[in-house]
Order: sequence, then C-alpha cells, then structure tokens
Amino acid sequence: MGSETITLLSKREIEKMRRAGRLAAQLLDHLATMVKPGISTQELNDEAERWTQAHGAKSAPLGYPGVKINFPKSICTSVNEVICHGIPSPKQILKEGDIINIDVTPILDGYHGDTSRTFFVGTPSPIAKKLVEVTEECLRRGIAAVKPDGRIGDIGAAIQEYAEANGFSVVRDFVGHGVSTVFHTAPQIPHYGTRGKGKRLRPGMVFTIEPMINEGTWEAVVLDDGWTAVTKDGKLSAQFEHTIAITENGVEILTLPD
Repeated sequence: MGSETITLLSKREIEKMRRAGRLAAQLLDHLATMVKPGISTQELNDEAERWTQAHGAKSAPLGYPGVKINFPKSICTSVNEVICHGIPSPKQILKEGDIINIDVTPILDGYHGDTSRTFFVGTPSPIAKKLVEVTEECLRRGIAAVKPDGRIGDIGAAIQEYAEANGFSVVRDFVGHGVSTVFHTAPQIPHYGTRGKGKRLRPGMVFTIEPMINEGTWEAVVLDDGWTAVTKDGKLSAQFEHTIAITENGVEILTLPD
C-alpha cells in the first residue's frame, strides 16, 4: 500500500478517473465475449494488452512490484478456488462449469481505472451460481452503504452481513484501496467490519470496493509465485470490483461502461 494520507481528488481529477474507469469497464465488456470453454487465460491476457494499447492506455498490473517477482502479465485471471492475483498462462484452459474473475486496470492519462467481474464459463453449478450472485450483491450493498460523513466500517458491515447470511465467508487478507494516479494508496477498505467504525468518508475520496467471497473458509494461502492467492480449503471464490468516488450528494460508480 502507499502512504496513509488520504488524498481528496478535485472535480478535474475525478473526471480523469471517470474516463479511465469507463475504459476499464469497456475492456471487461470486450473480454467477456471471449470467455468460453477452450480458451486459455493467456489468450485473454494478450487480447487485453492489445486492446488497451489500441485505446491509448497501458496495463497497470504489468511489471507491478511484488515480494518475489514483479507481476508478469497485463490482467489478473482468477479461476475457481483462486481468490485474486491469478497469473494468466497458456496452460490454463477454461472448461465448462468454471468461474473466472478478470481484474483489469488500464492507466489512461496517468489515472487508473480498476474493476473486476466474475464470469461463468458455460453453465455453472448451483453453488457457483449462488456464490457469484451473492458476491455481486455484496458489492452493490457495499456501495449503497457509502455516504458523506459515513464510516469505512459501514461498507464492510453491509458486505459481511449479506455474505454470511447466505452461508459464505469474506476474505480478510485483501481489501479495497484508494486509487488515482497511484494504483494502491490510502484508505484501505476492508470487506468486513462494524458500522460506525473506521475513518470518516468525505467528498473527493476515490477508492475501490472489491469483496472476495468464499464458498467455505475465508482463509487464504498465497502460492510460491508470491501472487496467486487460493482458498485454504480449495473451495470456490468469487469477486466483483468497482472504483467509486464520494460526491457532496452521495456516491458515483466510476467503472461503468457508459
């Protein structure tokens, strides 16, 4: 994470974030048409890189500093039990019934558009379908909990309550984050918590909400590559992510296609 100082963005800066966010959403829409059995995660990565460059942007994940290795690809592709930071590979071929989270962050004019969705590959199992639908609703409820003068804990509480009411668990090891010209900065946005706790939400704050919801235990294990995080019990994980801005009146989702 970056510094602990929360930067409030100007209207001009938020407009730049809006453009980057729109591009990120359009990239996900484009990749969604490719998600089907038989395609490799490397093919998704290569098309994302081609499309990003063609739109005058660059891929923030590519070369992002890590503990062991810098991230070697342009997007994250997290399949089934992978919680986040899955590394695309020509050897990983999507098959019928898989779920895949695709996480993209193009940089446009210096600003980051950060968003992700979980897609079905063919027809999902009943538990996979429920998990993905609950996770998307968790994101909606987290965003709905954001208001000026609210607290960061309000967001996590809304997500945690809904996930656990549906028999799922919330990953603790990875959180949402401030984002602007810097990929990861303050504030951190946990997807679990207590209403009325945490830092106060103020107009001009821009951050991601990106709940990772697991079928079984919330615990995660990071593989030897230093990036790929998987569920400790090998059960499914899903994630949805938007970048949002707090306005004087409420909240704006910056990562919508139009």
